[in-house]
Amino acid sequence: MLTIRRAAERGHANHGWLDSFHTFSFANYYDPAHMGFGALRVINDDRIAAGRGFGTHGHRDMEIITYVLDGAIAHKDSMGSGSTIQPGNVQRMSAGRGVMHSEFNPLPDAETHMLQIWIEPDVRGIAPEYEEREFTDAQKRGRLQALVSADGIDGSMKIHQDARLYAGLFDGAESASLDLAAGRRAWVHVARGSVVVNGTELAAGDAAAITGESRVELSGGKNAEVLVFDLA
Repeated sequence: MLTIRRAAERGHANHGWLDSFHTFSFANYYDPAHMGFGALRVINDDRIAAGRGFGTHGHRDMEIITYVLDGAIAHKDSMGSGSTIQPGNVQRMSAGRGVMHSEFNPLPDAETHMLQIWIEPDVRGIAPEYEEREFTDAQKRGRLQALVSADGIDGSMKIHQDARLYAGLFDGAESASLDLAAGRRAWVHVARGSVVVNGTELAAGDAAAITGESRVELSGGKNAEVLVFDLA
């Protein structure tokens, strides 16, 4: 079964410096019908104004993935990690028993567009971890490249949950599919462009929950950038 969640149906908060769309309940947006999907708890589609960002704040017991679409995000944390994440680089932080961090757009004259993703871990109270890895356009072109997983498949970063996150770029005749094992489900999020997912066209910001199906099929992309979650 394919259940569509259109971009306009998401929660929305505009703070001036931050324009954010929430796929699932977050902060002041509460929707009991959209609290998460399996272990997937948050997909925030954020646009951050030049020179602005999130001051130091804390997290615990959450797998946090940052995926930059345009611009850059500068990260500093209480583990001593610090870097500037740009398109093509993916950040993975396991908050574990607690971490403080800040994120801001270091660009003086350009907005940053990014996705912040939270996945609930299957273990609590661990030491916090930080990792960043580059995944090139060539790795994602016309295929699904694993970004994070429990087992490090295909050069992905390891997270503490039975979940995999893939990213792909699709245009024209390019297509890809992902087989789903029995009992698993998928969430597809279109970050930009448009793409046909299991026969239904989705545009930027749209998503699809896939349950009771054996495969995710992507085709008919128009400058599409797509994230696919394979979840227990």
